[in-house]
Amino acid sequence: MMSVNQICGELPNQFYVNFGKSFVGWMMAKRSSIYHKELGDRKRSLFANLEGKVLEISPRDGSNLRYYPPNIHLIGMEPDLQMHSYLRKQAKELGLNIDIRFGNGEWLDIEDNSVDTVVTTLLLCSVPNINYTLQAILRVLKPGGRFLFIEHIAAPQGSLLRKVQNTISPVWKTLTDNCYPNREIDIALEKAGFTSINYEYFQVRLPIVSPHIIGIATK
Repeated sequence: MMSVNQICGELPNQFYVNFGKSFVGWMMAKRSSIYHKELGDRKRSLFANLEGKVLEISPRDGSNLRYYPPNIHLIGMEPDLQMHSYLRKQAKELGLNIDIRFGNGEWLDIEDNSVDTVVTTLLLCSVPNINYTLQAILRVLKPGGRFLFIEHIAAPQGSLLRKVQNTISPVWKTLTDNCYPNREIDIALEKAGFTSINYEYFQVRLPIVSPHIIGIATK
């Protein structure tokens, strides 16, 4: 049985956790609006030439669906079962053929060498093992297949923002479902074993996770 002191001692911590989650939830809502405005043209350009079998890992709320051409065979690998019916409805309204499956970045229920394109946006920051996920992506891509990505990354070493990211990382992960603000995704991509990789850096008007990359890696 817990003492009064134990309970009272935990209340402030729980208050800060709840407050932090509310703040991050508000920021994520704002981010969604910002992303639609700032990344719309980038996504439209990145996804313009999609064809064949396309796998999006963790499509979540379906924010990318509007940018996909209607003639692709789209597979959505989504770990949140509650989002499946919503994604199907969104896809139907947009005239997309979508196959929603249960899975995540480390467990892709897809045959080897069978996918023309894999898409991720803001995924690699939160997977438990980024190297394992990248190898899974390479496994399912056809030879010559492409990996299209938009991800936030760690700020440069020694910068003030990187110091802030490193300091806040333990709390940030708790409040944002395991998102690492200081993960060096660009370096992991370079070392993954793709035949070629082309990307560019850009900034988004958000605190902590403003540095981003957008690009294409080819198997």
